[in-house]
Amino acid sequence: MGQLKRVVTSIEVSEKDEFFYCGTTSGDVLKVSVEKQLFRHYGPAKNKYSKGITALALVKTDEMLVGAGDGTVALIKGDTFKKVKSVKIGDAGAITSIALRGNGHQFFVGTENAQTYRFNFAEFTYNLISTCHSDPVNDIVFPFGSSDLFATCSENDIRVWHGSKEMLRISVPNITCHAIDFMRDGRSIISAWNDGKIRAFLPESGRLHYCIEDAHNKGVTAIAATSDCKRIVSGGGEGQVRVWMVGSKSQKMVDAMKEHKGSVSCIKVHKNDTECISASTDGTCIIWDLIRFVRNQVIFANTLFKCVFYHPGGMQLITSGTDRKIAYWGCIDGAQIREVEGSKSGSINGMDIASDGKYFVTGSKDRLIKVWDYKEAEVTHVGIGHSGFINRLKICPNQKIIVSVSDDGAILCWDYPF
Repeated sequence: MGQLKRVVTSIEVSEKDEFFYCGTTSGDVLKVSVEKQLFRHYGPAKNKYSKGITALALVKTDEMLVGAGDGTVALIKGDTFKKVKSVKIGDAGAITSIALRGNGHQFFVGTENAQTYRFNFAEFTYNLISTCHSDPVNDIVFPFGSSDLFATCSENDIRVWHGSKEMLRISVPNITCHAIDFMRDGRSIISAWNDGKIRAFLPESGRLHYCIEDAHNKGVTAIAATSDCKRIVSGGGEGQVRVWMVGSKSQKMVDAMKEHKGSVSCIKVHKNDTECISASTDGTCIIWDLIRFVRNQVIFANTLFKCVFYHPGGMQLITSGTDRKIAYWGCIDGAQIREVEGSKSGSINGMDIASDGKYFVTGSKDRLIKVWDYKEAEVTHVGIGHSGFINRLKICPNQKIIVSVSDDGAILCWDYPF
């Protein structure tokens, strides 16, 4: 190639294996002979594609589809690299992939922001067909008694879904949402953010309902609501558990409970609203009295607790964490009842119990979804599908599906096996 130096980002080979074409970070395409292994041509010489060429696809008309880092999709001549058609997709980020349908009368474009578009080749028009998170998904929650909708949170946004269709997106730029919950009456979505604020949004419009400033000084890491919709229990990076009395016009802190030495990773409120349990990375789970605001019981283990749940019967707890163990505990005395190995490798980050208490599900860094029999503490089913670490998962209220979310931004829906 002589003095020409390029960094190649994508390669396509011609149908007869005569040439291969290379997209480069410089925004041009190189044409190289396969047989002679010689550089033949490059282009365009002027008006190169901004932020480089990130995707290529050859079509049977001796033309080429090009995707660029600025969201541009273009059709160019295969011999001269002259631009024939071009369109720029706004707010899409870089084009990451182009896939032809059939002979190319339609093609699909994937983008950096986890959006998929369908293009009409003849008219070169496009429409959005699917969206997802492009950053790690931190939490997933169903509204009380509803299995049709669920909400997820990630960096910059909260999204409400109906199946695979995105119904609502609530954007808060440059801030990460760690946890979310629906109020029992369905009138607001409460959320925990790393800027130390608790934000409540209206679930239909996505408008901010209220915001609690400086809720925790090291970010809000866990959140839960009582069934009467009058109180919120939050956990922070500094280890405090705080109880808030909330209404549409006023929000005030009722009490702060300070015993955890590490960040609070999960909070669950008992069904009678008189107590809650918080799990922390300091190796403790604490049952708190929500009337007197004192500790009722504490659980110690040699692990960084990731999640904790009350059994629907209300007399037992189940925990998991970085030691890959699933432990059953008594609520009254905090004594361990049983412990089983939950994963061969990696911490167990997500857990949920079915409403009838017969089965529970776990998700971990081994990328596997496991369904367990609660009484026998044995795995009944295993789901394989995630390519990233699983962060959270939930069984829908009618026990028809399981929804799991992971580090790679994926949201997977599974059939509940019972």
